Amino acid sequence: MSADPHLAPPAPTRPPRQARSTTARHLWHHLAADRWALGGAGGVAFFLLVAAAAPLLSAIAGQGPYTYDLDALSDSGAPKGFGGGISAEHWFGVEPMTGRDLFAIVVHGARTSILVGAGATTVSVLLGVIVGLTAGFYGGWYDRIVTRIIDVLLGFPYLIFVIALGAIAPTSLPKPLLLVGVLAIFGWPSIARVVRGQTLALKQRTFVVASVALGAGGWHLLRRQLLPNLSATIIVYATIMIPSMIGAEAALSFLGVGVPPPTPAWGRSIGDAIGWVQTDPMFLVFPGGALFLATLSFNLLGDGLRDAFDPKTRGLRR
Repeated sequence: MSADPHLAPPAPTRPPRQARSTTARHLWHHLAADRWALGGAGGVAFFLLVAAAAPLLSAIAGQGPYTYDLDALSDSGAPKGFGGGISAEHWFGVEPMTGRDLFAIVVHGARTSILVGAGATTVSVLLGVIVGLTAGFYGGWYDRIVTRIIDVLLGFPYLIFVIALGAIAPTSLPKPLLLVGVLAIFGWPSIARVVRGQTLALKQRTFVVASVALGAGGWHLLRRQLLPNLSATIIVYATIMIPSMIGAEAALSFLGVGVPPPTPAWGRSIGDAIGWVQTDPMFLVFPGGALFLATLSFNLLGDGLRDAFDPKTRGLRR
């Protein structure tokens, strides 16, 4: 049968790769129009660069985080000079009682805090997505058990558990690894609950029902139908979760159950600075300011991603 010459050919289907490229361009366009999100992205990039280049930065300053300079301290252990011992040799001053360079401590502390925060977030997101996706999709007794476990973990006083675990954990176990594990255990239930709710809603959508009618298997539905439609939620949640994990690590280090001395960490430096805030407030300013700016940057970036992915909130923050 010959084709009708007056019948226009069907429009070509856009390749999936081109569709993803277009989506990425639209996402970048909305992010670029949001000055707060751009500021957050710049801050995140800055702190990631500082963490990666911490040894180089401390070498440029001519100081190391484990080098003791007792000559920079007075007889009482307080730093000599202005601003907690700020000088050409010590750009941020020195740590009381030890004389360690505070600039080197802050830049190396960025590496510790960001690695712990990002590691705990990665494990939490992986566990939360797997558990929440499968619970929402399969339902039944498995969903009921997962829901009860999530309720228990969300209501559990994890701080007491971490303090007790820190007291009985073997000294051979690296504390950063222990922190990542504990924070991940208590971090995955929140994202699992979100993913489960989104999965329950997506199961009722037409494209999923049609795939089931055409004989698609469970693995195909999870990997090709549900997970791609959850990617925006997962990305935004992970971005916002990182600063909370960094703050949790800082809080635990502040309480003395986090990264042990002399390993540089913002939370431990803040905890040590509390006893010197009346004598030397500058010891609190630099690690506290770094922690504040890092968490603010991640939060601004997360808010920007949420607005870019959600058409209802675009244009509200400019």
